[in-house]
Amino acid sequence: MVGPNGAGKSTLLNLCGAVTFPSRGQVRVLGHRLGSIDLRELRRSIGFVNPRHPLRSDLPVEEVVLTGATGSIETVPRWTPTDVERDRARHLMKSLGLDADGPLRWHTMSQGERGRTLIARALMTDPPLLLLDEPSTGLDVAAREQMIQTIDGLPAVIPGLTTLMVTHHFEELPATTTHAALLRLGRVVAAGPVDEVLTTELVTACFAHPIEVHRHRGRWSATAG
Repeated sequence: MVGPNGAGKSTLLNLCGAVTFPSRGQVRVLGHRLGSIDLRELRRSIGFVNPRHPLRSDLPVEEVVLTGATGSIETVPRWTPTDVERDRARHLMKSLGLDADGPLRWHTMSQGERGRTLIARALMTDPPLLLLDEPSTGLDVAAREQMIQTIDGLPAVIPGLTTLMVTHHFEELPATTTHAALLRLGRVVAAGPVDEVLTTELVTACFAHPIEVHRHRGRWSATAG
């Protein structure tokens, strides 16, 4: 999902994540209508990655990932992960380039390491849907590219996973992007296959500013027209 500030991207993502409810109308997520299903059950089917994750404790990387099994920010008192849960956490960390036996702890991780850790955490329950809210926030160009490579590689790690990402920047879109939606003032300007939506004409209309959209070697860029 792409659009200017205030377009409603994060609001829509929160609806998809069963974090907030609509003020009117209905929202269906994974075939279930919000308000007619146990939210705890639904949220286990949704991985949500927020780069502003409010963890306060200086947990080791493996413990952060394991909080995805309990759906909590901090570790749950007197909770012990099963061998299956610990094996899955380690498998995900290895797949995403994180060393479970290394010195990584939350307070000393780079933003890129935190991002990969939060993706591993979100995948702990093997959800069919992964939501990414501006996952490259605060990253330098090298860390951003590593993050994009991580997202690009997710279909190989989790076959059948659907990923929905909010971003302001076209260069952050992974090459594996298949569909796009342009939002402006709470309304959908266009939605559909990515090559039909991310066009100069539609993006210009969405941002109310002349913008030229380019694609090179599978990646997008946008410049003032």
